[in-house]
This record gives sequence, structure tokens and C-alpha cells, in this order.
Amino acid sequence: MTDAKNITALLLKRYPNPKLALQHSNPLDLLIAVILSAQCTDARVNEVTKTLFKKYRTAQDYANAKVDMFEQEIRPTGFYKNKAKNVIACCEKLVSDFAGKVPKSVEELTTLPGVGRKTANMVLGNTYGAQAIAVDTHVLRVSNRLGLALAKDPDKVEAELLKQVPADRLTAFSNAMILHGRETCTARAPRCLECVLYDECAWPQKLRR
Repeated sequence: MTDAKNITALLLKRYPNPKLALQHSNPLDLLIAVILSAQCTDARVNEVTKTLFKKYRTAQDYANAKVDMFEQEIRPTGFYKNKAKNVIACCEKLVSDFAGKVPKSVEELTTLPGVGRKTANMVLGNTYGAQAIAVDTHVLRVSNRLGLALAKDPDKVEAELLKQVPADRLTAFSNAMILHGRETCTARAPRCLECVLYDECAWPQKLRR
């Protein structure tokens, strides 16, 4: 049976202080960066936000943005029309409902346009010091391969992980899983023989690699 405690220990030995690759200096920055990161690399998002965060410093700044101009500013991240719509609507709601501040609960965060549990948990875990698991594509894939979860739905995977991962290591576990999914347990051609979790992994296909 897959042991989440052992997996957590091994991951955090490999990644002692795991951080998100998305650059940010406050909760609002990270909220915007995660929205922009959908189907886009973190490296590209960071290139865009390097300029964006200098121009837009508050939720009110984003809420006041001209849609056409903002679309062009975030165009390199892809799906820019929908992302621009979500960012502006999200910040309008921040201004109207939360005095321009990023809320500190999943329940409140997920009322914002374009914000689901993954985004909410990333913000809570990496800017507010909360313990939270953000299930992105890497966490989803690696959790299923390891046998920690058997579901395609991110919310179900999050629920399964919450039952197993040590409560004081949720954010670190989540961040480390993202790094592990990018560097080792990749979607294509995972490097199983180099994996620190090989002995803990329940994935049948590891034996063929």
C-alpha cells in the first residue's frame, strides 16, 4: 500500500524548501499569475508579469484596465481574451466585495471569476502561510501514478490527499509534487529509474522503464 508519509518525507528530502516557479511578491500578484498560467508555462507567465506587475499594483488598477490593451499585454500567455475577462472581473469583485484585498479562505476565493480550488489553494498556501494542497496537472498525474489517488477529478484527488498527507506538510508536499512532476515524473517519458519515489510507487508501467 502506498505510504503518503514516506512519500512526503522522500519528496521533501529531494526538495527541502519547495517553492512555486511563478514569481510574485504578494497575494494579488500570485492570484493574477496563476490565472494567467492556465495552459501556459510558468516561464512565459513570469516574462509577462515582470512588466505587468509594475503597471498594475492594486486590484483597482486591474479593475480599471482597458480590455483591449490588457489583452495585448497578456497575449503571450495564450487564451488572452478569456484570461483578460477573468482577471478584470476578478479584480472588480475584489474591489466591490473585499475592499480590494485578496480573501483568506477557499470559500471566498472561489467566488471570484476565474478562480477554482487549485488557484485558491496556491494563493493560501504560498502567500498566507496556510496548509493547502493545490491539484494542478502535475499533482493530478503523479498522485494517480503513485497510487495516492485514483481519480481524474482534481477535487477528488485533493480530498484523497488531505486524508493521507501530514497536515503540517500540505503546502510543501503540493509544491514538491509539482516540481517532481516537471523534473522526473513527466507526462511523457518519466524518468522512473532516477526517481526517489520508485520503491513507493504503485504505477505498473514503472517496471517497463
